[in-house]
Amino acid sequence: MLELSKMREFARAYTAAWCSQVAASVAAHFSSNGSLRINDSAPAIGRVAIAEAVQSFMTAFPDLQVVMKDIVVNGELAKYHWTLTGTNDRPGGCGQRVRISGFEEWRIGEDGLISESRGHFDAEEYQRQLERGTAH
Repeated sequence: MLELSKMREFARAYTAAWCSQVAASVAAHFSSNGSLRINDSAPAIGRVAIAEAVQSFMTAFPDLQVVMKDIVVNGELAKYHWTLTGTNDRPGGCGQRVRISGFEEWRIGEDGLISESRGHFDAEEYQRQLERGTAH
C-alpha cells in the first residue's frame, strides 16, 4: 500500500523536475526499465527514452510550467493530476499559449520509483490550442 504523504512528496519533486527544463531529472523519477505512455502512443521504455519524450515537450515549450493539482492513492496505484502551461515557441511552432490538464496513473516499483506511467490529456483540445492558443 502506497503512503499518501510519501507520494505527495514524490509528486512535488516530480513536478519540480518537469519545471527544471532538465529532461533527465524527470526520467530519474522512473525505474531504470520504467515506462511512460502518453495517451495512446507507444510507451517510452527506459530512462533514455523517457528523457527523449520529456525533452520533446520541453523543446516545444521553453517556458513550460507544470502545476500539481492533486495526487490520489488507491492501493498500489497513484494518480497524479497536473496542469501544463507554456508557449509553443519551438522551431516551426505557432507561438501559441497552451494550458492543458491531465493525469498520470503510476505504478510504483520496489525501488520507490515509477515503474509504469500512463499519461492522459485531451489531445484534440491540445491540438486546437497549438493552432489557436488558449481560450480567453
